[in-house]
Parts: sequence; C-alpha cells; structure tokens
Amino acid sequence: MYFQELIFKLEHFWQKQGCIILPPFDQEVGAGTLSPYTFLKVLGKKPWKVAYVQPSRRPADGRYGENPNRLYMHHQFQVIIKPPIENIKDIYLESLKHLGLKLAKHEIKFIEDNWETAVLGAQGVGWEVRLDGLEITQFTYFQIAAGVALDPVSVEITYGLERLAMFLQDKDNVFEIQWNETTTYGDLRKQEEREECIYSFDESDPNLLFELFEKYEKEAARILEKGILTPGYMYLLKCSHAFNLLDARGVISASERQNMIARMRHLAELSAKIVLEREVKYEGLSL
Repeated sequence: MYFQELIFKLEHFWQKQGCIILPPFDQEVGAGTLSPYTFLKVLGKKPWKVAYVQPSRRPADGRYGENPNRLYMHHQFQVIIKPPIENIKDIYLESLKHLGLKLAKHEIKFIEDNWETAVLGAQGVGWEVRLDGLEITQFTYFQIAAGVALDPVSVEITYGLERLAMFLQDKDNVFEIQWNETTTYGDLRKQEEREECIYSFDESDPNLLFELFEKYEKEAARILEKGILTPGYMYLLKCSHAFNLLDARGVISASERQNMIARMRHLAELSAKIVLEREVKYEGLSL
C-alpha cells in the first residue's frame, strides 16, 4: 500500500465514523496534539469528531537524513472523538483491517503508556499499540488540558504513518517507502530532512531564537489577554517551535527549560480560559 493510499484509506474510514476530515494545520507543531483541532477542541462540553494528517516537527529527533528510522519531521494521523464512543477500541481495530491487515495473523498489543505534556498542562491515560512488536499508534483518553479537568473526556488516536507504511510495505528504511508507484519518500523528503537538521544542529542562531521566543511570548500574552484566541494561540505555537530549536541546539539549561515550559503553559492556560468562557457565554453551558 502506497503512503498516499494509506492516508486516503484512513480518511475514508474515519469519515464513515462521522469525523470531519480537515487538512493539516499549517504551522510548525511537535505533535498533532498541539494543533488547535485537538487542544482547543477537547476543552468544554461541545461534541467534536475530527481526523487529520499532521506533519510533526521535532528538531532534536533529526539525523541529517542518514538514519533509516529517525526523522526531523514525521507524519501523524490524528483522530479525536469527544465524547468517546463506547467500543472505540474495536473501531480502531477495524481501521487496521480497512488497511488490509489480517489481524489473526499478527500480534496486536495494547501496552499501558499514560501520557502528559507539560507545555499544555495536559495528561491522560492510555496505551501504545504495538503491531508485531512495532509501535504504530498512541491511544489516549484526554483527562486534563491546561490544568483543567475535562468533562467529557476525549479519546485521541494517533497513528504513526511512516511506521505503518514501513510495516505494510515491508521496508527497513523510511526513505524507501513508496509514496506512490513512481516516487519514494526519500525522493520527496531526504534532502529536506538533511537541510532542516543542518539548520537545527549547526546553523541556527541561539541568540536570535531566544529573542524570538521572548517576542512571541510577549505578543501571545498581549493578544490572549484581550480575549483574541486564534492569533494568540498561534504565537504560543511559535514559542514552542523556537523552544524546540533551542533544545536541539543544546543551549537550554535545566533551569531555563523549566522556566520556559512554565511560561508556555501559562499561555496555554490563557487560551483555555478564553475557550471555556466563550462556551459559557454563547452556549449557555456551565463550567
């Protein structure tokens, strides 16, 4: 199964489950969870069902395009169901069958792997899903976001598209994945991976990145304190990417790390406050 076909099939499957299919969110994020399609929508009581591909940039994970399994940017397929469907695990397994996997011939394990992210003040309980020993999905019940207990909780299903494609195509090297019948993953992305890593590890200017972090933080706080959510949250995500670049450069001390994470979490809390206050105002729902 080609990489692009894998995406089409997952979109088709989750559309049939009632999900809105959205395009990838168009800003650097380290995971699909940071997309406003997830973080801002798991807050409050309004139901939400969405599925989307999310390019996820993690500068510290890059290896100049030389490691067959490590990438600066990988692709996640993100599904959010709020409130959760009772038989969601069974539906997830059906999605694997939709990809052509004969589950009786493979070992599927749900291994407890509770999740949290300090930047968003978010956590949940869940599992990593392993297919014949390979982790292919993270399955999480979101319980807290921005320090707020969620009611209802949401279920988040995050497929690792490259890993799934490698398994389905029996490849040992991510760059050998067939994107379609004529083009490989490496044709499209290997040079990009190399150059992003050169920048992240060797050429980025730490002084500039620290300055950008400060400016993005200041602008995010200014806008969010005026109750303007979307651009304010976008500036929080810019802070996060600047932080990730600094982390890859190895220039953040332990004390700076905790301080910067706390500052980003404050912005996440301001964002959440706007979402929840709007719900009370416009939907007549109680906190």
